[in-house]
Amino acid sequence: MSDEIITRLNSARAAALEAVGRAAGASELEEVRVRFLGRSGEITQVLRGLGQAPADIRPELGRRANEVRVEVESALAEQAARLREAELELRLLAERVDITLPGTVALPGTLHPLSLILLEIERIFTAMGFEMAEGPEIETDWHNFQALNIPRDHPARDMQASFYFTDDVLLRTQTSPVQIRYMLAHAPNLPVKIIAPGRVYRRDDDATHSPVFHQVEMLVVDRGITMGDLKGVLGVFAREMFGRQTRVRFRPSYFPFTEPSAEVDVSCAMCGGVGCRVCKGSGWLEILGAGMVHPQVLRNGGYDPEIVSGFAFGLGIERVAMLRYGIGDIRLLFGGDIRFLRQFHPTGEGRVEA
Repeated sequence: MSDEIITRLNSARAAALEAVGRAAGASELEEVRVRFLGRSGEITQVLRGLGQAPADIRPELGRRANEVRVEVESALAEQAARLREAELELRLLAERVDITLPGTVALPGTLHPLSLILLEIERIFTAMGFEMAEGPEIETDWHNFQALNIPRDHPARDMQASFYFTDDVLLRTQTSPVQIRYMLAHAPNLPVKIIAPGRVYRRDDDATHSPVFHQVEMLVVDRGITMGDLKGVLGVFAREMFGRQTRVRFRPSYFPFTEPSAEVDVSCAMCGGVGCRVCKGSGWLEILGAGMVHPQVLRNGGYDPEIVSGFAFGLGIERVAMLRYGIGDIRLLFGGDIRFLRQFHPTGEGRVEA
C-alpha cells in the first residue's frame, strides 16, 4: 500500500511540475492548480487516501505528501510571478515613451467673449458709482410684465414670446423685473443707481436671436433726474466700450415701461460713421432701448412720481459682443467651438477671422 501511494504521489508531482512549466498564461496556470490541488485534484486525492495506509508508516507518507503539495504550490507561485513579469515587460515595450520628445503643454484658456463684454460693462458702470443687482430667472407674470406697465392684454407681449410654467410663472424675458424687486426692497431710499446683468429667455432662434441670451438693465431714480442725465451716462458708456470717438444718437421709440422712450444708436466703430457694410451705409448701429421710467412703474416700485424721476435702459450683451468683435451669427457664441473662442483676448483687441 505504501509503495503504491508513493508511486502515485511521485507521478502526480512530476506531472504537476511539468504542467506548471508549460503554462503560458494565468488561465492555464489556474487550470493546473485545479487539476492537481483542487478539491478533486490528483494530489488532493492521494492525501485523502492516506487514511487507508498502515498506522506505522502513515506519518512518513503524510510528511512526504505535504512536501509534494508545498513544492507544487511554490512552483505555481513562481510561474505566476514569471508570467506577470513577462506580461509587464511586453506592455512596457508596447507603451515605451520616448523621454526625449517634448511634453504636452496645456494651452492657456481665455474668457468667453460674453464674459469679456460683461466684465467690461461692469467695470464701466461701477466706475460711475453704480451698484450690481440680481434677480431670479424664474419670475412671476406680475414682476416680468404687469409691474412694468404691460398688462395681460397688452400688444407689447407679442414681442416677448415667453416660456411659461403656469399662467403666472415664467422664465423671465428681460432683466427689467430687477427694477421692481430692487425698488420695492429699498423704497423710499434715494438714490437708486443699479445695473442688473443676467440671463433671459424668449422663443426666438435665428442668426441674430437666441432663445437664451443675456441683458444688462440699468436704473437710476432720484430727485431731478432728466433725459439729459440719461444721454450723458450712455455717452460715457459708448465711448468706453467702442472708442473715444464714438457718438450717441437717440431716436424716438415706444416702450411700455418708459416715457418718453428712445432707441439708442452709436456711430459705427467699423467705419467711424462714414458708412459701410456693417452699418448698411448709415454710419450708425443700434445698441439698446432706453427712456425715462414710466410714472406707473415708479408707483409699482414704491416711489412717488410727483417727487422723484428716473431713467433706465436694457442692453443685450450678445448685441454688444457682435458689434465689438464683428460676429455675424449669434449662434457662434453658444456653439462651444474652441477654434472660435481662441480668437478672443481679455484686451478686447481680437476680432473674428472670416
